[in-house]
Amino acid sequence: MTERTFWVAAPRDVMRVSGPDARSYLQSQLSQDLSVVPVGTTTWSFLLQPTGKVAALVRATFVGDDEVLLDVDGGSGPDVVARLERFRIRVKADIEALDWRAIAVRGDAPEPPPTAGVVAAPAWWGSAWGYDLLGADPVPPEGVSEAGPTALEAARIEAGWPAMGAEITDQTIPGELGAVVIAAVSFTKGCYPGQELVERMDSRGASAPRQLRRLASADGSPLASGAAVTVDGRDVGRVTSAAGGAALALVGRAVDVGAQVTVDGVAATVLDLR
Repeated sequence: MTERTFWVAAPRDVMRVSGPDARSYLQSQLSQDLSVVPVGTTTWSFLLQPTGKVAALVRATFVGDDEVLLDVDGGSGPDVVARLERFRIRVKADIEALDWRAIAVRGDAPEPPPTAGVVAAPAWWGSAWGYDLLGADPVPPEGVSEAGPTALEAARIEAGWPAMGAEITDQTIPGELGAVVIAAVSFTKGCYPGQELVERMDSRGASAPRQLRRLASADGSPLASGAAVTVDGRDVGRVTSAAGGAALALVGRAVDVGAQVTVDGVAATVLDLR
């Protein structure tokens, strides 16, 4: 977890799925097993295209038996709504984009008190990394200092958590995202769009040609987003996000954790996501 504690306004798109079929419909569309998620808790899931490509990495919060909040990286919401509406046929569930804001709280911040109309959702790998406050008018916790987007981006890279438009594009498959698959996929639930590719790779014990990894420069020199990652002069991947001497990169599966690589002349070490 990040050693710094702060809050920052975060770009998140929030949607409400409500109605008697809300849970069952999302169960048929998302990669996570939502049938076992208790009301009042949160889980991560992939929303996939029928081809198995990632449409979005979604956080689902169950606020009632027939009401689920979905939130995604800012700018991804309209595509999520369109994708969910595409398969909503004879389903008693409404999908509504909400005019909500998000406050990201990171580090060792106190647990927020329950507030009407505000949802506190654990961040990234869990509450050890902080939480997000989602609502029409969320208020940051007292005694926690405000920071800017750069601090949030650095914490995300430190956590090894992928972002839409950076690590996740319309060509990404779940198997490229390493441990995120464990957090977002159930291998025991029923059918959902895109499941065939996920299950086929799992049953064969196959790994994707590229894997998301963290990079750390050897001497703290900054790494650059978009830069090529090389081994002995051979291109093995590309940096997708960077903050100072830390970065995320998609690299070939032959590049093991602990490998020494070069990024625009800067020596770096390959680290696992967690």
